[in-house]
Amino acid sequence: MASLKEIRNRIASVNSTTQITSAMKMVSSSKLKKAQDAICKLRPYSKKMQELLSNVSSNLDSEVGGEYVRKNEVNKVLLIVITSNRGLAGAFNSSVVKEVKNLIEIKYKNKQVEILTIGKKGYDILNRSSVIYKDYSNLWDSLTYEGVVEIAEELINLFITNKYDKIEFVYNQFKNAVIQVLQVEQFLPLQIKEDKSNSDINKNINIDYLFEPSKEEILTHLIPKTLKIQLFKAILDSHAAEHGARMTAMQSATDNAESLKQDLVISYNKARQASITNELIEIVSGAQALDN
Repeated sequence: MASLKEIRNRIASVNSTTQITSAMKMVSSSKLKKAQDAICKLRPYSKKMQELLSNVSSNLDSEVGGEYVRKNEVNKVLLIVITSNRGLAGAFNSSVVKEVKNLIEIKYKNKQVEILTIGKKGYDILNRSSVIYKDYSNLWDSLTYEGVVEIAEELINLFITNKYDKIEFVYNQFKNAVIQVLQVEQFLPLQIKEDKSNSDINKNINIDYLFEPSKEEILTHLIPKTLKIQLFKAILDSHAAEHGARMTAMQSATDNAESLKQDLVISYNKARQASITNELIEIVSGAQALDN
């Protein structure tokens, strides 16, 4: 059995750990509120952008915007891996890295796959075994829409110039503070999502849109804008999911520390009781020896 001093030191250590994890949970909770507000405000806008693109595209010639929707044989793939710069967030980062490795080994086996990382945790692990095209981990130091736009424009240019045949995101989508859903989302070639809410109503109606300016000019601006919003949404999703995962992890760590502390206190009381009992036995034994 450990000595009383050893148990006291362990209790003090656990108390210190509890204070740290509790403080980190409070910080993550505060950051989560801001990040959650940002992604919840962007989602309706992103959805409407997709609906607008779907409606306009249904009345466009196949040649218009063809550089965004070309479907060549997939030989070169770029995976955008979105993780965090910091750890202590449970399986938040490891789940993304694991999925990326599965994509490389199974889905894109015998394909040329390169990685663009947004987050040091993903870069540090994947840099050992994969080809890193570029790292944008510094984006998290100052997350702005303008910074995301620069990355999106680079990705669009890489696809249009045939540097890559396919570009995908791998990230955690924010559901709530406890649940993060791993997502593999295609960025390019562009996938036009049909607006199901209007498809049934309008399937027998021939709608002739009037475009001002021309439909080609509208699409020239609409597609890049939609793609930029898509990337921004994925990054904001990951940002909120990170803080949710860290808050949950720190809550779990705090609960475990409290449980361990209770066990140590019980062990300390038992050890102290045993020590007192031994002292009493020694005193009684000494007194009996003197009487004899």
